[in-house]
Amino acid sequence: MGRRRLLLLLKPLDTYSFHQSNGASRSINPKVLQYLDSRRRVHKDAIESCRSILQRNSIEWDATFCNNLSRPIQDVDLVVTLGGDGTLLQASHFLDDSIPLLGVNSDPTQPQEVQELSSEFDATRSTGYLCAATVKNFEQILNSILEGQTTPSELSRMSIHVNSIPLSTYALNDILVADPCPASASRFSFRIRKDGESSSPLVNCRSSGLRISTATGSTAAMLSAGGYQMPVLSKDLQYMVREPISPEVARLSLMHGLIKPNESMDVDWYTKEGLIYIDGSYPAHPIQHGDTIKVSSHGPILKVFLPNHLLPSKM
Repeated sequence: MGRRRLLLLLKPLDTYSFHQSNGASRSINPKVLQYLDSRRRVHKDAIESCRSILQRNSIEWDATFCNNLSRPIQDVDLVVTLGGDGTLLQASHFLDDSIPLLGVNSDPTQPQEVQELSSEFDATRSTGYLCAATVKNFEQILNSILEGQTTPSELSRMSIHVNSIPLSTYALNDILVADPCPASASRFSFRIRKDGESSSPLVNCRSSGLRISTATGSTAAMLSAGGYQMPVLSKDLQYMVREPISPEVARLSLMHGLIKPNESMDVDWYTKEGLIYIDGSYPAHPIQHGDTIKVSSHGPILKVFLPNHLLPSKM
């Protein structure tokens, strides 16, 4: 009957809390508070619905909030995240290449709500780009997985070494190498290597940092910065120098490009301090002047059940 042991990872409920201070509540639009309260209730109802579905099935399962994770996930056959893409990203940092992952979007955007409130604030909810299920179809998709009718896709992850020492966290979306204050200018250089040999000129930079994304992350900050969307199953990495300061004309074409699966990028850091932000603001690994960072797509793959619209079309 397929996989039987399941871990349900939940987005924390306090994510939707509004923290007030110094009497700030007097100036808050009450519709914003109603919106946040609605999101909290929808997410809480989703948790109860998914728990009920699991209880109805002959599945051994456990549930915990994702912020309780502190060690690699083991001894389960399937991990289900209930939240959005952020919850799935957080879970990915605790998974190797053996346990598949299913994302359930607990709070999808409601187009009518967005339209009604568009003149007051952005009422977009969870995008759930990587989530193959919602509460409405969770049981159907879960049964399909348990019966072996659905197979996970293999997403590439980024491997990061600092001074030849591998970091324990692999990036599913992207990394940003920057000053601890990302708006500050940093000095660094980089080059692409193929089979250990240099395959591009050395590029010296003064900029607000360097972003590198996987195919999965190419629809996030990389796309917003002017990059392009890549096929989700691509093994290439895309890089972009953020806000380069007076780059040489001859080097402009090297400010944005690809790192192929048989290539890696070496980055030499020449600023006093820096951080490698992995999949957002947390986790962040400190670096200092003189450190060398090596980035490639050689991290262990992540098995994810993707929504149909992301899957390659069958001829």
